[in-house]
Amino acid sequence: MVDDRRAEPLSGEKVAALADRLKERIYATITMVAVVVGLDLGDAGTVGAAATVLTTALGLWLATFVADQQAHRTVHRRLATGHALRRMLYVSSPLLSCAVGPALMIALAALGVLSLHAALLVSAGAGVASLFLWGFLGGMRMGGGALPAVLAGLVDAAIGVAVVLVKTAAGH
Repeated sequence: MVDDRRAEPLSGEKVAALADRLKERIYATITMVAVVVGLDLGDAGTVGAAATVLTTALGLWLATFVADQQAHRTVHRRLATGHALRRMLYVSSPLLSCAVGPALMIALAALGVLSLHAALLVSAGAGVASLFLWGFLGGMRMGGGALPAVLAGLVDAAIGVAVVLVKTAAGH
């Protein structure tokens, strides 16, 4: 695999880390879409919404980090340090960064720039749009052309929309 920005081959380890990182980003995005839709259906207020978004991201990251560290310790009979620890942190960081967009939108709501309802809807919409974008970019990288890439993006976005519909139908 080649990184288009540098035009030099990436090692198998770097490719695997990038794939794992993207997987975490997609998982975190789907989770955050569910959280912001759930918040919109409730009455948390801006402080409660911000706390929920931030603690959800932190909780996801901590759970993943602890599980990765435990798996490493079980397989290698020692804690991950050095390169292995840096890889864990690199791969799991999207679980934290998924809170940035919703937190910024909620901060705008707290400042009165927009309503909390609008902030949460924008956050959910941006999450679904990013799912489409990752699917589209993945489809383009696979080389099938624009139509299969759009279809891949639509499938990924449909997962996000399904999460929204399920959360809305369940009323939480």
